[in-house]
Amino acid sequence: MISMASDGFKDYFKILGVSKNATDKEIKSAFRKLARKFHPDLHPHDERAESEFKEINEAYEILSDEDKKKSYEKFLSYWFKNRDGKSKDFYGETNDQNLDEYLKFDDFLSDLIGRFSEVGKEIYSNISSDNKAQSLILDAEFNLQISFVEALNGTKKNLLVNDERIEVKIPPGTETGSKIRIKNKGNIQSGKGKRGDLLIEVKIKSHPIWKAEGLDVYADLPISLDELALGANILAASPKGDTYLSIPSGSLPGQKFRLEGLGLQKLDTKGDLFFTLKLKFPEKWSDEELRLLEKLRSVRIDEPRSSWFNQART
Repeated sequence: MISMASDGFKDYFKILGVSKNATDKEIKSAFRKLARKFHPDLHPHDERAESEFKEINEAYEILSDEDKKKSYEKFLSYWFKNRDGKSKDFYGETNDQNLDEYLKFDDFLSDLIGRFSEVGKEIYSNISSDNKAQSLILDAEFNLQISFVEALNGTKKNLLVNDERIEVKIPPGTETGSKIRIKNKGNIQSGKGKRGDLLIEVKIKSHPIWKAEGLDVYADLPISLDELALGANILAASPKGDTYLSIPSGSLPGQKFRLEGLGLQKLDTKGDLFFTLKLKFPEKWSDEELRLLEKLRSVRIDEPRSSWFNQART
């Protein structure tokens, strides 16, 4: 895998198995794939695997950083030009005379990142970090969608993970983005018998009425013209059952009402329910309704567009 000349030159593109024009996403994907393949935890006491792992991390440190990558590409072009005696090569052309001062690739690399840069230190320390390595490789992730009612009341789900049926308990009041960890139900490390955890991320499916934000619940509440104008004590649904809501006379569309404690509940913490009033006209007016509206028009004293005209004409 490693492409290295006698004086230490390394072609990081070849090390990661990507082209010179690879995107950041392609570079990251190649790095992750190789890092998993050669991770020391999967090859205990294998010096070659450990060396490969270091080379992979070193390559990614250079190619994932825009400034370091540009400097490296200049040196790469310089290397091929001086090795082959050509003025131009696959990696482009450079006339940067400052590169002449580097007799060895290691000298250039040391100036660029240092043998133990902050990123490098983190990379090499991770080799001996058994907990981090095991979590990286062995933990299995699962995205689980549940309904609003299931999030409200809690539920149980049977999942198939690594050919094993696992029952997962979803507690009441679970929010979108909540994560549930089930110990020792993740991937199994071949040969060692180690097993990671199962990490379940929960998402609540959209509901036609209720919208959850944390433990609070939001909904539009249809209301008639007369209920807005005259006020009313109306029956409304809530996630926890029907409830009565008092609408004061003179209320307006868009006005919000808060009902404490009627949202989702997690342990001893309760969310609230928020209603937004939405004016709803009938699909068809009755003759009597139209007659009354005609009467209303004849006695109405408010001109709805008076202030609007004043502003429009200024």
